[in-house]
Amino acid sequence: MNRYLIASVLAIAAASTSVAFADDITVEAHPFVGSLTRAEVQAQLQQYKASGVNPWSTSYNPLARFQSSRTRADVTAEYLQARDEVAALNAEDSGSAWIAAQARRAAPPVLAGEMLLAR
Repeated sequence: MNRYLIASVLAIAAASTSVAFADDITVEAHPFVGSLTRAEVQAQLQQYKASGVNPWSTSYNPLARFQSSRTRADVTAEYLQARDEVAALNAEDSGSAWIAAQARRAAPPVLAGEMLLAR
C-alpha cells in the first residue's frame, strides 16, 4: 500500500510541475540590423529585374550566356594529358600505387629563394 501511495504522490507531483523550456518566439533577443539602405535594396531589385535572368525559374539555363576563354583543342589536350592520372586515382587501390610511383620520380629540390625568382 505504501508503494502505491508513494508512486501516486510522485506521479501527481511530476504532472503538476509546469516548467517551460522553450524560448518565447514573439521576442527576438538579437533584432536584425540591415547593412543596406532602402534605396540600395531597391536599386539591386531594379538591376535584377532588368537583367532578365531568374535563377529560381524552372526554365533557367545557366549555360545560355556562357562564353569560354579556352578552345576545344586546349580542353581536349588537357583531358588527354590528365587521363592516365585520373584512371590511376580511380583505380581499385585509390591511386596508392600511382602516388608511390610518382614519389619515386623525385623532382629536384626547389628552394624558397628559387620560388621567388621563378615568379
